[in-house]
Amino acid sequence: MIFEVSKEEIIQAKKPHDLFLVNLIANHILAFVATLGLASSWAWPMLVVPITSFLILSYTIYRANKSLTNDPWFVKCHWQLALKRSKALMVVIALACTAAAVGVLLYSQFGVMKEAAMAFVGGLGLLPVMVTVLILIIMESDALHQANKGELPESLVKKFPDGQYKEIEPTIVYKD
Repeated sequence: MIFEVSKEEIIQAKKPHDLFLVNLIANHILAFVATLGLASSWAWPMLVVPITSFLILSYTIYRANKSLTNDPWFVKCHWQLALKRSKALMVVIALACTAAAVGVLLYSQFGVMKEAAMAFVGGLGLLPVMVTVLILIIMESDALHQANKGELPESLVKKFPDGQYKEIEPTIVYKD
């Protein structure tokens, strides 16, 4: 659904998606690859990725809750969309951290081969995070585009109704 919103509201509505995309691309892809090179000799720098992600996601949760009372309706809805996806990413990261802890425990306490423990961590920890990050990049890129057009998913409009904004018909331009 497309709404008539001000330029300022569009700029504000894009912020949660920009922040989320920075977390996904800069942190989960670029920082992960940068710290992966150190992992063979020293694995602790890899903790930077989940810690940074939890900090950014925690801010998103805080800001989305604050937007319920402080922001215009259109902006609030986009923060709530980012909140929903942030919570999903937090769950996947928590599961990955749990898988990593179990992998370390299997290797150090139960004598499981190093390769088997790494396969466990990679299969149950890293792979779901990588797939989730790629899916969320696509979804957030679309949400950023929707915010730029003044558009909201129908489910959000139903969940947070507001009669103040005027819905407009999308215009289709045909080129000869």
